Amino acid sequence: MAKLRFTFGTMGSGKSTQALQIHHNLRARGLTTILMTQLDRAEGRVSSRLGVSAEAEVVEAATDLFDLVRQRAKSLGHLNAVICDEAQFYDAAQCEQLARVVDELGVDVYAFGLLTTFQGVMFPGSARMMELADMRTEIQVEARCWCGERATHNARFVDGVQVISGATVVVGDTGGASAAAEVSYDLLCRAHWMEGARAARGDQLELLGDDVARPGDHPDRSGPVEVDPEAVPTPLHATHTAGDNA
Repeated sequence: MAKLRFTFGTMGSGKSTQALQIHHNLRARGLTTILMTQLDRAEGRVSSRLGVSAEAEVVEAATDLFDLVRQRAKSLGHLNAVICDEAQFYDAAQCEQLARVVDELGVDVYAFGLLTTFQGVMFPGSARMMELADMRTEIQVEARCWCGERATHNARFVDGVQVISGATVVVGDTGGASAAAEVSYDLLCRAHWMEGARAARGDQLELLGDDVARPGDHPDRSGPVEVDPEAVPTPLHATHTAGDNA
């Protein structure tokens, strides 16, 4: 019975390498597969940092994955599996289309992707994959933070400083930064990712001067509270007189 499998991990954990390995192994056994990617390092290919790569279908935002797979299955005569790299960039509808590939076409789907963005929240595509997948597996490659602890978060740096704002997908720069800014990524443990995130939020707050503060948003409740006795409503049970016990 066909399954929808979602395998996730941090950057550099070997997601693309594993996708390529599955693609190779299935084909070596005579099975028919298609390999798909979106926003990979090399257009039209799935590439691994180890240096291996393979041709792949490029998934666009408007691609109907169910229709694409159905057409490929018809042209190939038979299709055993679909391997999807960079699945975090798929939208929710495309994740649901992959579920249809499994349920209606009986084709296995192996999806690989990051779980969270550099802002520390789940990619919409990964969140939907976690909701729909028959099997969810975290890659157990032990990536490490600079401190030696297990790395759990992807961090974005602009000119060497961690940032938590900007476009989720960056091609060339960070949108708000100049084209000359150096954008890089690193893996951090939760503690050091949060430390950098707090510093980034502090830098943003310092941009607000006293003249733009809005004290009305947070009224001062630190002093004594004056109460007008005449304005206090009388409890209903206290409106009965001593003769009203009947």
